[in-house]
Amino acid sequence: MLRAQICAIAVFVFVSHSVAAEPVDDFHSLLDENWEWQLDESPEFASALGDRRHNDQWDDLSLDAIDRRHTKRQEFLQRLRRIDASLLSVEDQLNYALFQRELQNDIDAHVFRYYLMPIDHQGGVQSLESITNLLPLNTVNDYEDWLARMSAVDKVVEQTMTLQEVGRKTGYMSPKILMQRVPQQLDSQLVENAEQSPFFSVFENLPEKFSDQDKKRLRDSARTIIDEKIVPAYRELKDYFEDTYLPASRDSIGASSLPNGEAFYEFRSRYYTTTPMTPDEIHRLGLNEVQRIREDMQLVIDELEFDGSFAEFLQFLRTDPQFYFTDGQALFDAYLAICKRIDPELVNLFGKLPRIPYGLREIPASIAPDTTTAYYNAPAADGSRAGYYYVNLYRPEVRPKYEMEVLSVHEAMPGHHLQIALQMELPNMPDFRRFSGFTAFVEGWGLYSESLGYDLGLYKDPYSKFGALTYEMWRAVRLVVDTGIHYKGWTRQQAIDFFKDNAAKTELDIVNEIDRYIAWPGQALAYKIGQLKILELRKKAEQALSDDFDIRAFHDTLLGGGALPLEVLETRMNNWIADELRQAREQSE
Repeated sequence: MLRAQICAIAVFVFVSHSVAAEPVDDFHSLLDENWEWQLDESPEFASALGDRRHNDQWDDLSLDAIDRRHTKRQEFLQRLRRIDASLLSVEDQLNYALFQRELQNDIDAHVFRYYLMPIDHQGGVQSLESITNLLPLNTVNDYEDWLARMSAVDKVVEQTMTLQEVGRKTGYMSPKILMQRVPQQLDSQLVENAEQSPFFSVFENLPEKFSDQDKKRLRDSARTIIDEKIVPAYRELKDYFEDTYLPASRDSIGASSLPNGEAFYEFRSRYYTTTPMTPDEIHRLGLNEVQRIREDMQLVIDELEFDGSFAEFLQFLRTDPQFYFTDGQALFDAYLAICKRIDPELVNLFGKLPRIPYGLREIPASIAPDTTTAYYNAPAADGSRAGYYYVNLYRPEVRPKYEMEVLSVHEAMPGHHLQIALQMELPNMPDFRRFSGFTAFVEGWGLYSESLGYDLGLYKDPYSKFGALTYEMWRAVRLVVDTGIHYKGWTRQQAIDFFKDNAAKTELDIVNEIDRYIAWPGQALAYKIGQLKILELRKKAEQALSDDFDIRAFHDTLLGGGALPLEVLETRMNNWIADELRQAREQSE
């Protein structure tokens, strides 16, 4: 059914306005209703988009709410299927297929009960205060909304413990190796002085325009809530966690050890790659990519005339002081300089750039030791908050200089910020497509963007070039170790060793990366598979169009449909190639 609908996207069917009016209206009303329902059901998602209506609420994590949302998605899908997609426009047929796919994915995921493992070492209820990075705290009402959220932290903690306890009793348990990191994170919430709480930090420097009376009232309320509700809730959670949950956490690390675990990982593989590839096929692809990139890396080593083995060169990169900063501020300043060098060159590769800017921020110190090298947060939907590229300044002596250029290209421009901000600005697109997407496209674009660094004047230093290859190798390694961990019974150490043997990432990064893959089964598969498809489409366009190939038009078309499943992207780009060839023929006649 879905395949037929997607194929139909490329077929133009003329339907009179009078015939199409009712299905079109029904479809658009359904999309609008579903979008509003999503915002109501996830106040945290709404806050991330800049929608302030629910800024005084958290997501409802109760089992009743989870089941109610599942039932509602089934209802939405049934209503969608009653609409005849053949009576919609070509663009709405695509919207129909993608909306149906989104609903079906969420419905299919429910059976695997992953929600019974609600936290990992990278975040969850132990770091609820981090949402303030996304909130507009400008007015007294904004702070009162935050106080309302603070006063409900105990309820979120209670719901989280309920999910964990049901998971403990039914076999849905997180790996012990990850859960061992959590008690230290909980300790940051168990303060003796309310002003030391992470929840209080936003009250330290209130806007000058606030009256002294309002400042005092807000701070007093925050202290009371922290002392009477937040700290007691986290103390109860830590007691439960250390006495009951952590001892029962599983020693295994792979998703296959969960109930129905192999089917769960097969589902996650299809979900994140948007392909029917099996974990075994993905594993073999990863091994082939590792071998190919390894040969390219050896060419750089030979160019440098390094006297030693591949392993010795990696060790040299990990340990030689010339490749590292000694303080965090110098590292931050160097990231900023790289971003400023990149931005003016983008007009050579793109005809359309996003209007909304991006900024650079430090990853919060509270999570920096347990998280990755960098990440990106999207802008607010209404443009009230820029996009932000977050970089990890924890232990700068293990943050290599040679990976900074390629990392910046991936996370900021022309990687995530360019793609995501452009998508948010696309006209005449349903909200569910403007503000979400398919990981294989989003992360595939990010990895593909790394290859554009050469066109942007980067990687001129051979060590930076090796860094770019290291990042591509890193994503190839992911295909091997993610499937190895979750499908083939690999140990954590086996995965760490394979990573260390093939990429010049430092050991701290490698361990954090492997633990991330353990926590997020299948997500790491999206990057390389998405990149390979984009590279394939570019090569096809270059060969078909020859001298008429325009890289700016290619990129604008690729990004102009938002984040798409890979097979839909291929159809879109094939149609563009055909149109370009037809125009070239017409001009030559």
